[in-house]
Amino acid sequence: MKKQIKQIILFLFLSVVGLSLKAQEEQNTGFSLDQATQYAMQNSYVLFNTKQDVTIAQKQVWETITTGLPQVSGTANYNAFLNLPVSLIPGEFFGGDPGTYIPVKFGQDYNADFGFSVSQQIFDGSWIVGVSSAELYLNLAKQANEKTEIDIRSAVAQAYYAVLISQRYREVMLESLENSTRLYEETKVYYENGFREQQDVDQLRILQKNAENEVLRSERELTIAKTVLKYTMGYDLSQEIELTDDLDVFVSPLVQELNSIDLDLINHIDYRLAQSNFEVSDKLYRLEKVAYLPKLNAFYSYSRTSYGNKANLFKEEWFPSSLIGVQASIPIFNSGNKRAKVQRARIELDKAENDMRYAEVTLQKDYLMASADMETAREQFLNTRENRDLAKSILDKTQIKFNNGMVSSAELSQQETQYITTSQQLVTSTLSLLQADLNLKKAAGAL
Repeated sequence: MKKQIKQIILFLFLSVVGLSLKAQEEQNTGFSLDQATQYAMQNSYVLFNTKQDVTIAQKQVWETITTGLPQVSGTANYNAFLNLPVSLIPGEFFGGDPGTYIPVKFGQDYNADFGFSVSQQIFDGSWIVGVSSAELYLNLAKQANEKTEIDIRSAVAQAYYAVLISQRYREVMLESLENSTRLYEETKVYYENGFREQQDVDQLRILQKNAENEVLRSERELTIAKTVLKYTMGYDLSQEIELTDDLDVFVSPLVQELNSIDLDLINHIDYRLAQSNFEVSDKLYRLEKVAYLPKLNAFYSYSRTSYGNKANLFKEEWFPSSLIGVQASIPIFNSGNKRAKVQRARIELDKAENDMRYAEVTLQKDYLMASADMETAREQFLNTRENRDLAKSILDKTQIKFNNGMVSSAELSQQETQYITTSQQLVTSTLSLLQADLNLKKAAGAL
């Protein structure tokens, strides 16, 4: 009995845990726009590489710094002569005849040495400028990563909007199909009882089939939109995804409010990138100029050496030697090579300065155009929405008249087609409005 109770408790526990995990899994498939954006920031394939570029730039900064820090290296050698080198000594040194030579071997069969050396840079203008330039390259990598994040946010928002609009359009088409099916069934009954003609039934059948085609098309577009969103987020393409935000949450504020986004030129990522490129060009110009300055380094070395006729030299005497010194490198003449490099760097600096001014004017132009596009998109949306509402009202009245035998099925079909067309136009204008808002925020540096 106790064993059965334990089994029941274990079963209930596992069931609760399983349901909890399943609920969490299902919950993870639902994303608001903010959640989808955050997910993309953590899982985007493109953003992963730009983050790695920042890490690489950090390592490069430290690489540059370490070239000016103390450098220590060690050496060790062990030599065994198979044949000692021979030198010829004049014979008269040993009492021989003049003009004769006696071969003499100098050295011993084995020798070994070990030691270390220390060097320290005292002055190098290129290193000073190089360190500050490396910091600028790190800043450029961070800004490139920031720009990629902005592009990811924009891409995720566009894909998210596309899914919401596809869902809305699908709902409208399903409603249209339901109405068409209902009218077809009612008209078919009227025809069977002699109150309608075959032409009315056939016309409404065509209307129903057209509505079915629109539903199928809207479902395919929704599937494609979700695939694009998952791809942009770095989400598993084989997993389902649901959106928790409503389309009206994004559209209503854009319709009710006028443009209140001002251009923030100083903090705009494109302008800051242009500034950073100018600063890098300025550093490179200074780097070429300091190449005229001398370089000064200090060094110290120490070693011990041993010689012997036996392979084991550890029992032999080791003779120490050490050296300390200062080395100066002074450029004197290089046939105008450095002068040409300085002139080229100066031209690059002028180009970077011009690019910065061009970026400023371009950003102002883009902002003004985005503001105008936003106003146009808002007006077109309002007009299209009014047309859709009018088409819906006309269709509803025409359906009543058709039920009362006051209009033909052809006229009803015409009004239904008009309603579908205005609904499609509303979908397009809604997407244009949301994209115009994203473009404006991006142009203003507020995304």
